[in-house]
Amino acid sequence: MNKSMVFKITGIILQIEALLLLLPAVVSLLYRELNIVLAFLITAVLAAVAGTVLRLVFKPKNDLIYSKEGLVIVALGWVAMSLFGCLPFIISRDIPNFFDAFFETVSGFTTTGASILTNVEALSRGTIFWRSFTHWIGGMGVLVFVTAIIPNMSDRSIHIIKAEMPGPIVGKLVPRVKDTSRVLYLIYIAMTVVQIILLLCGGLDLFESSVLSFGTAGTGGFAMKNDSIASYSPYIQWVITVFMLIFGVNFNLYYLCLIRRFRSAVKSEELWVYLSVFAISTGIITVSVLDSFGNFSEALRHSAFQVSSIITTTGYSTTDFNLWPVLCKTLLLIIMMIGSCAGSTAGGFKISRFVIIGKTIKKECQRLIHPRSVRTIKFEGKALDTVTRHGVTAYLAVYAAVLLTVFFLISVDNMSIETNFSATVACFNNIGPGLDGVGPMSNYADYSEFSKTILSFAMLMGRLEIYPMLLAFSVGTWRKR
Repeated sequence: MNKSMVFKITGIILQIEALLLLLPAVVSLLYRELNIVLAFLITAVLAAVAGTVLRLVFKPKNDLIYSKEGLVIVALGWVAMSLFGCLPFIISRDIPNFFDAFFETVSGFTTTGASILTNVEALSRGTIFWRSFTHWIGGMGVLVFVTAIIPNMSDRSIHIIKAEMPGPIVGKLVPRVKDTSRVLYLIYIAMTVVQIILLLCGGLDLFESSVLSFGTAGTGGFAMKNDSIASYSPYIQWVITVFMLIFGVNFNLYYLCLIRRFRSAVKSEELWVYLSVFAISTGIITVSVLDSFGNFSEALRHSAFQVSSIITTTGYSTTDFNLWPVLCKTLLLIIMMIGSCAGSTAGGFKISRFVIIGKTIKKECQRLIHPRSVRTIKFEGKALDTVTRHGVTAYLAVYAAVLLTVFFLISVDNMSIETNFSATVACFNNIGPGLDGVGPMSNYADYSEFSKTILSFAMLMGRLEIYPMLLAFSVGTWRKR
């Protein structure tokens, strides 16, 4: 393995994080929060120094990046970002405990939105901005950003994008990887700006519009009010509902629309399954909660918002769905695990994997009836190769194993089974709020430091889709052979 290249790029990531930390420092300065400014500046200096040292010490003989290097770079990069990203919380004393600060930061970068804070409104403006800005950074991925701006990154850096972008199938939109990264980020930035403008039209100021848009774009869910989105107007709630759905769509489809290949975009099989799951789930919940809200429009608004928030793993809430009928909570728990489209900023198992597994099961059933028949599985109009199909089924097995392991480990805290299972699902699928003790109006503060650490790594494994974290922390990866 090209270890020098791994640590060199980790250094670049820390240097980029140092620059990004200057933005919340400026926000803090505008609100005259001088102690918060100092916290961000100290952290920026530490990150810059650490990044520079790594780049000076590790000088690779070549810039080759293979699949193993790509996976390890992504894992180490995200852990390093989280470790330095939590320092402003600790230094400013907004979150003085390291384990709490690390949990909050990992939750931010992985766009999970799970929080240990009991009073978000008591935080400084700079801290609130940084919490939500971590969502925006982590949504598209900082490694994708690195490949877009570093001039000498080779086309082998596609292995980094594949390791960081969620989904079973990741490829280049355009011939050069650097251009692919730039296209993705330009689309991401443009959509974020549009949402900010629409929220401004709804009467919010620039700060609040930006905070909510960062949380929506990254499908993260950190809000700046204790009741999440409940106290905002119906207009604001509908805007956020629509944009959560938009950011849950594969970004490749937006690129197809940009180059006017609308027919190819509209024919996307995954897109129609995604929208169908949203529509059916919204319809079922709307009917179920109609009596609770008194009128159809309000029931529809809250149902559509919560389904959009859960399926895109954003985690915003407009009401306490913990009080909804069991049918509704069960349905929400199911779509927590399904997630959105591959290639989006959302988490979860992904619609594409469920479709592929469903078609694989159908093929096996047909093979039992007609042993000699030869049938191919097609997805998005193309025949799936054996490697992709086996990869999806293997991922399902690893996904279940990790889910059960995390669920078992955090049971030491003696919370209810519903709380622990929904917390595991919510963190591993990067959603945020779960049910019962970690519902939308509750938080993760009651978990022990051990459980918070386990859940933090569950969030990282969920965001990076397990393999990068397993490989990076495997002894065999670093052995010379």
